[in-house]
Amino acid sequence: MDSCLFILLGATGDLAKRKLIPAVYRGIVDREDAGRVAVLGVGRSNWDDQKLRDTFREALEDEGLGGEAADVWCDECIAYCQVGKDGELDPIFERATKLEHELDLSGNRIYYLAIPPSAFEKSIQEIGEQDEAEQRDGWTRLVVEKPFGHDLESAQQLNALVHTYFDEEQIYRIDHYLGKETVQNLLVFRFANAIFESVWDRMHIDRVEITVAESIGVEGRAGYFDKSGTLRDMVQNHLTQLVTLAAMEPPARFDAESIRREKVKVLHSIAPIDVRDVIFGQYTAGDGEGEEHEGYKDHEDTPPDSTTETFAALRLYVENWRWQGVPFVLRTGKRLPKRLTQIDVYFRSPPVQLFGGPGHCSISRNVLRIQLQPHEGFTLGVEVKTPGDGFDLSSQQFHFDYENAFGPLPTAYETLLADVATGDQTLFVHADETEAAWALFEPLLDADIPVQDYKSGTWGPTNVAPMFVADRRKATPEEEFAV
Repeated sequence: MDSCLFILLGATGDLAKRKLIPAVYRGIVDREDAGRVAVLGVGRSNWDDQKLRDTFREALEDEGLGGEAADVWCDECIAYCQVGKDGELDPIFERATKLEHELDLSGNRIYYLAIPPSAFEKSIQEIGEQDEAEQRDGWTRLVVEKPFGHDLESAQQLNALVHTYFDEEQIYRIDHYLGKETVQNLLVFRFANAIFESVWDRMHIDRVEITVAESIGVEGRAGYFDKSGTLRDMVQNHLTQLVTLAAMEPPARFDAESIRREKVKVLHSIAPIDVRDVIFGQYTAGDGEGEEHEGYKDHEDTPPDSTTETFAALRLYVENWRWQGVPFVLRTGKRLPKRLTQIDVYFRSPPVQLFGGPGHCSISRNVLRIQLQPHEGFTLGVEVKTPGDGFDLSSQQFHFDYENAFGPLPTAYETLLADVATGDQTLFVHADETEAAWALFEPLLDADIPVQDYKSGTWGPTNVAPMFVADRRKATPEEEFAV
């Protein structure tokens, strides 16, 4: 792995301390094949080198990464550069060149924009102009946190600006969900196991449900979140990426461009979403995880008349040969009963109820549950005969747990930042994907969809349950709605 300078804009923020620096150390610095990696933190706070070093040292210790090697790295390879309130980045380029000379780095740079989206354009322009002017040896890679744009037009404008200075191969639009081991293994699970790929279609699958549930609210983020909402904050990126990975065709080869091409095909195949297949909600006060929680409008920075959705459930259809007629049901929200991310694949029931009918047992359909957090793994439900007379059936689970099999897994950011350092774009979002996803959901941004109340600690508005069946036209009240 090449040596490089990791220039972190937003270095004094919570994301840098909690996620990014431990990921840089574990995923890049502390590798046997790693060259020297230095970090230049950039922020507006009145910090100095020592303040940043102490902050990052504490962050590493909190993650169990302290020790002599970490102390030496913090003291020798971390520096800080303060920029003014206007955000002018000129001071960082001189400091970066000086660090590269002092530490004998190769001129490779990673710019990570852990800053508010409102600052993206100015920062990208300054970095791009400086990169062109320097004409230094070494590569430059730009990492951009979500959200990438606020709607289709802003995403197109941001892509155009980025491409003014950088090739697509230099741009890493990061979605940390794609760094989770279980998400990556979804491709292996499908394409390396003929037993599943052979039944991964409309002939065998009844519906696919994707749930991203958060038990927390928007504490401390209400000012930002109220201008965004769940559709922008979660559905357009995280859940849509999971849809593309679950629905994509086998790529011609396992490389970034081939995988991206198949994901974009899925996005272009999704039919316009019917507003009748969309439910928005906003949490009110209630119990959650044994505590009483305030409602969304009770937060200090939330307008009292806010109609911003904190919950979204929607049903979409991929209109291609493989998935025609199979609903993909997405659900995400805040202040739900528990934190989890999972994909549930419901297979069709047997065409003849051989063991059903009067006096006989009922058959539960096979369900494949792919759990992405908090306990990564897979569960497959199958029917077996209960011992004894007759043919009573029992649903049993085959379960695989990643941590039990392999030990603690790397964090998503650890995986993704290591890929940035090695130039692997497989798990990052392409410009075409970003714009196709915005184009898909933009009609819903402008639609008059009512936002219903739901009590904190519940699974959303009361009319959500019928959506979690095979089709709107076949909805039956007795269908189970469970997680």
